[in-house]
Formats: sequence, structure tokens, C-alpha cells
Amino acid sequence: MALQTMQSCLKLSEDQVKTLEYNFNNVSKHPDETTLMLVAAECGLTEEETENWFKLRNEQWRQAEGLPPKEGSVFE
Repeated sequence: MALQTMQSCLKLSEDQVKTLEYNFNNVSKHPDETTLMLVAAECGLTEEETENWFKLRNEQWRQAEGLPPKEGSVFE
């Protein structure tokens, strides 16, 4: 599980994970730069760490939906 590895490496707190998951599920699965900056600030993470979390979370979500883990055409 890449996401669990990422969370372990970053040592995310329960509150950080809740904030990230809330934004993923209710705001955007693909946050723009401004949203990414705001989420990172709220979580106390860097924008790069937050962006990487979203990338890994998107891969996990896509796999759960039966889609290829990387973005692109469903026909690839």
C-alpha cells in the first residue's frame, strides 16, 4: 500500500489524515496550486508532500474504482 507507506514516512497525525481525506473527498481529487497550498498550510506539510499524498491517494482511488492507477485513458 503506497499510501500507508507515504503516511508512515511522513508520520502523519490522525488530524492531518482527516484533513487530507476531507479535501480529497469533498473539495478536489486534483487540487489546483492555490488549494494545494491551503491544504498544505492547514496540515503543516510542504506543498510537495501534500501533492505527493494526493498523487498516491488518487492512484489508490483509481485502483479501487477498477481504473488504471495512473491518470490517462481508460483504454490504455
